[in-house]
Amino acid sequence: MIEPGAKAPHFELPNHEGEKVSLSDFAGRSLVLAFYPGDFTPVCSDQLSIYQEVLDEIRARGAELVGISTDSSWTHKAFRQHLGLEMTLLSDFHPKGEVSRAYGAYLEDWGTPNRSLVLIDEEGVVRWVHAEETPLTIPGANLIFDALGELV
Repeated sequence: MIEPGAKAPHFELPNHEGEKVSLSDFAGRSLVLAFYPGDFTPVCSDQLSIYQEVLDEIRARGAELVGISTDSSWTHKAFRQHLGLEMTLLSDFHPKGEVSRAYGAYLEDWGTPNRSLVLIDEEGVVRWVHAEETPLTIPGANLIFDALGELV
């Protein structure tokens, strides 16, 4: 995983509508990147549903949460609709996993990102990271709130 204190690697990825979204779009705000293996899987569905439940509270603390996987924009669009998600989902589809690799969240053996969280501050510096030991477990929302609390 990328180390806290590092400058966050720039990215520009298509969102669930196929529109380009870049790291610079979040300048002046804290950003939580939630890397996850894949849309429509049971554990990923549970993970993003949990984050959806607390999304307003994350935003109230001055942060935005964005999901990133190697699924296509169109899969993301259907997944968002299926779960009623409001958060932006970004497609790290091609070149496959390039952004996930830049953040140290890609699992070569799985061909997907690991379940990892990266908190980037208002100035684009990585302040906190968390990676699950296995993509089969969910990093709880409490970890995000603890990390956001450390920024104050």
